[in-house]
Amino acid sequence: MTTSAGPRLLGPAEVRSLAASVDLRPTKQRGQNFVIDANTVRRIVAAAALRPDDVVVEVGPGLGSLTLGLLTAARAVVAIEVDRVLAEALPATVAERAPGLAGRLRVVCADALALTELPDPVPTALVANLPYNVAVPVLLTFLERFGGLERGLVMVQAEVADRLAAGPGDPAYGVPSAKASWYAEVRRAGPVPRTVFWPVPRVDSGLVAFSRHPPPPGSREAAFAVIYAAFAQRRNTLRAALAGWAGSAVEAEAVLRAAGIDPSDRGEQLGIAEFAAIAARRGGA
Repeated sequence: MTTSAGPRLLGPAEVRSLAASVDLRPTKQRGQNFVIDANTVRRIVAAAALRPDDVVVEVGPGLGSLTLGLLTAARAVVAIEVDRVLAEALPATVAERAPGLAGRLRVVCADALALTELPDPVPTALVANLPYNVAVPVLLTFLERFGGLERGLVMVQAEVADRLAAGPGDPAYGVPSAKASWYAEVRRAGPVPRTVFWPVPRVDSGLVAFSRHPPPPGSREAAFAVIYAAFAQRRNTLRAALAGWAGSAVEAEAVLRAAGIDPSDRGEQLGIAEFAAIAARRGGA
């Protein structure tokens, strides 16, 4: 769903002008780094592969750089912004720079991590430049709470992108990787240089794409408890790392063998199906 006249995307001068108009001084506390490169916005929107009937939820729209691009590709955009000044300014920016698309925007002024419901129509995709300081919690929380999210694309710190997309055996594989894989297939979707942001962060960013899949059988909470225990002592064998979780090393070994897992393996070698199997075996003991 597009219009003949696309939006006027924001460049460096427009971003700084908008920031000055609302007396904005970007803060590290809120992870405020705004995209100032229109080509990067176009690239993100293209990589998100949105359908014309998609409803997108965007966390942390800021001054609207990405919002303007998303409005051309989706049926609607629900923008979640914690900063009240920015939330109030965003509709005016869209009305000025994309007047034909302004009706597609819904702004919710709220802390994304505190949200338990989203306005109708139910969002089907998450596309966002996530603040560095809350990127992993926001992604995992939205995947948990909002089952209608089928897929998405988020921009995060490059190191975080590596952790989210890592698989068993990868050096970056850990708790975020394993938890994310409960909900979805996650992959790297390309690098983003620090120079496309204002202020310029000290690190590069990366794009992470996800596509929801059915979870493994069993309890998510129980599987996550196994994951936490396994990676709390990631250099230990599972027999040792899961001793506290199972009650003793002997009990941990019994559960692991019942699940078909070698007790001498380490957590970094297991996928989400194996973690779920371990949790299920203990639950059935």
